Amino acid sequence: MRILLTHSPDMRAKYYGERALAELRKLGDVRLNEMGRVLDAAALVEAARGCEIIVSDRQTAAPAEFFAAAPDVAAFLRVAVDIRNIDVEAASRAGVLVTRATPGFMASVAELGLAMMIDLARGVSRSVIGYRAGKQPEARTGCQLKDSTLGIIGYGEIGRYLAPIGLALGMKVLVADPFQQPDDPALHHVPLENLLAESDFIMCLAVANENTENMMDANAFARMKKGAFFINLSRGNLVDEAALAAALDAGQIAGAAMDVGRAPDQMPSLDLARRDDVIATPHTGGLTPQAIEHQAFDTVRQVADIVAGRVPQGAVNADSAARFARLKR
Repeated sequence: MRILLTHSPDMRAKYYGERALAELRKLGDVRLNEMGRVLDAAALVEAARGCEIIVSDRQTAAPAEFFAAAPDVAAFLRVAVDIRNIDVEAASRAGVLVTRATPGFMASVAELGLAMMIDLARGVSRSVIGYRAGKQPEARTGCQLKDSTLGIIGYGEIGRYLAPIGLALGMKVLVADPFQQPDDPALHHVPLENLLAESDFIMCLAVANENTENMMDANAFARMKKGAFFINLSRGNLVDEAALAAALDAGQIAGAAMDVGRAPDQMPSLDLARRDDVIATPHTGGLTPQAIEHQAFDTVRQVADIVAGRVPQGAVNADSAARFARLKR
């Protein structure tokens, strides 16, 4: 079986790893992307020529024109949960199996969220920056997490991991999710408007889709408790960035932290990240060896299933994968 791994050398080192690559090579003839950049549709077609399986990084898009021009490809595996830049309908029309990895980044992302809450509450980054500039930072009164209220928007894998940590810290934890009901009676399931009004720290962990686009807009920020903090660890398109900047400018909220945004590769936008009332990290929430290897080895297992003629866990269009069916013959 011929397999294309789309990660550029730098991305391969950070987001796949040598251990997973070595295991992948046991399953077939692996072709690497040595171009040093993300493959566009035309480059992807050329790189995939003769390959039955593509194992793709999160940045490499698979538009309809790719599937129409890549007759050898039978399976397109994504080393991530997010498959929004894969045209699954076009893949299905072409008979190509599409899969996604399971989330293995819950602890890594939740820990970053906890660090951001502490930083916002105590002004850690602001003091460090002042000292590094050779200045004496102002000693400002902070707030403690204990007895504060944490609002979690979206009760998915990360939210379910983070919520009990908040409880263990002595926080009141509110959850807003129209589709998920917490089982723990210590958690308070509330409408979004209540969460916005009552939370001292709001952690945005909602799924990014057309229904959540700009869910944090000017009205949402206006409903927040004055002096509260906003943290986004999901996707940048959940936030109206102009509205967030306006809420910060007006003092409606005391600060924000983000690991995502609307810059390339879902990174924070520079206009927000450069502000002294914002803490920004370059989309590193899941960038730990444990989280990276979880998803990389997910795709190794998926390739093993495909080689064995089985539909792998993580398939999203198995009923339409006619090309995959021919691999089993």
